[in-house]
Amino acid sequence: MKLQEKYDSLIVGLISGLFIPIIIGTIIFLFSSGEMTLGSYLLRLKESDIITHSITLCVFPNIFIFLLFNRFDMLHAARGTLAVTIVWAIIVFAVKFLS
Repeated sequence: MKLQEKYDSLIVGLISGLFIPIIIGTIIFLFSSGEMTLGSYLLRLKESDIITHSITLCVFPNIFIFLLFNRFDMLHAARGTLAVTIVWAIIVFAVKFLS
């Protein structure tokens, strides 16, 4: 079984689409928070009205993951990544218009 066949599944796409933005958000927090706690950092994002921008910035690498899966003809994994990215987009719209 080739590596592409092994990882070409919907669950791989879902997991990568979910965890890549969380990892990117954690890296951004670690490099930009200074001495703030996570709660005060999120409060600062909310008060600055840039929380949707921050979520969008974290989700942006999903495009590259999707294109990578698509390039290697791993269409099931690409479908999972696309599905999670759409869920992230719905979350962004909900946060933007409900807060």
